[in-house]
Amino acid sequence: MISVNNNYGAAIALQSLNQTNKELDTVQNRINTGLKVSSAKDNGAVFAIAQGQRARVSALAAVQDGINRVTNVIDAGLAAGSSVSDLLSQLKTQAAAAMSEDLSTEQRQAYADNFNDIRASINAQLAAATVNGANLVDGTNLANGIKVLQSDLTNTSGGGQVATVTNGAKPATTVTPQASDLVINASEAWDAANDLVADDYLRIAVTDVATGTVTNYAIQITATTTIQSMIDEVNSATSGQITANYNASTGALSFQAQAGVATTTFTVATNSDATGAGTARTSTFVGSGAAADAADVRPSNQSLVAGYDFRVGGSGALASLSTLSIAGATTTGASAAYTALGDMIDTLNSQLSTLGSKAKALETQNTFLTKLTDTLNAGISNLVDADLAKESARLQSLQIKQQLGAQALSIANQAPSLLLSFFR
Repeated sequence: MISVNNNYGAAIALQSLNQTNKELDTVQNRINTGLKVSSAKDNGAVFAIAQGQRARVSALAAVQDGINRVTNVIDAGLAAGSSVSDLLSQLKTQAAAAMSEDLSTEQRQAYADNFNDIRASINAQLAAATVNGANLVDGTNLANGIKVLQSDLTNTSGGGQVATVTNGAKPATTVTPQASDLVINASEAWDAANDLVADDYLRIAVTDVATGTVTNYAIQITATTTIQSMIDEVNSATSGQITANYNASTGALSFQAQAGVATTTFTVATNSDATGAGTARTSTFVGSGAAADAADVRPSNQSLVAGYDFRVGGSGALASLSTLSIAGATTTGASAAYTALGDMIDTLNSQLSTLGSKAKALETQNTFLTKLTDTLNAGISNLVDADLAKESARLQSLQIKQQLGAQALSIANQAPSLLLSFFR
């Protein structure tokens, strides 16, 4: 039906043209920006993920800048330290020359003057090894060294080491457990003074039901003992007669006796040995109902670069260099200086080796962060980058579709004019 009040064909043509124009705008935006997701409006979830990864890439770049700065400080320290090592070799050569018995006092003094001149230049070279206000070889960073971030993460998941295992549910009096279950009731009191601490031994006495034979086991608690390592050692030491389990959600540490085990007691001795000698704790306990990892130290993302003091008269390897003298009528001073310089060179070179190892470790970390950054950037690209070849082809298709839509709309708009022919 042809109507002057409503042109349905033109409305449909207009809707199609508007949709084509919308798609054309999207494709043109992708070509202009190179991104298929350039804002949250395009794809909110993908945009949020990409922004998070971009933020991490920026953080990693900042971390790498920090590593590079500290590496520059280390390099300056290594250069100064290597130069000092060479100077010490020269001093040792002067001392060796001054050890000749045929030298006169005046001749030995000439060597001593050269010795003193070389020694006087050491501290000046060390002071020059300062980069961005930091120096790793002149004693200024001796106490705390320099800390450098190794990643953008402040910590990682997973339990750390425990120096103390606290809240182990130790009854105030000796308890004889049932053979089938050694788990202590949560209502039973704990003696805080009797918690497991470093250097304690957990002594386990296992009685065989059939023979009555008592077997003693001793599990040492150290400053690096974790809850899991203590469980593994109990299970291993008792060959499965006692099975230790830890419930991470409740914090309960329990011990389960194997069939055939009658009375099993657990005691703690301070600073004891494997035979149980030492100061015994006041209570005998069974199991533990609320053990907690009291010193959960999670791995740090910081690395400490220790500082050294290579100054003459300082507190480090060259502390006593200022007191050495090769002058005099005899070779006594030169001989003593020769021996002392040999020790100083060994100590200095050892510390330089440690500093060089730290520089190598930071270089390795920096290389890893570069690879990680490249991987993250590739992931971001996969999420948000547009396929320009595909978008170019789609652009041409939509331009043709736009022209056809405009012509279709024009034809549809001419339909009502046919009514005029009915009245001619």
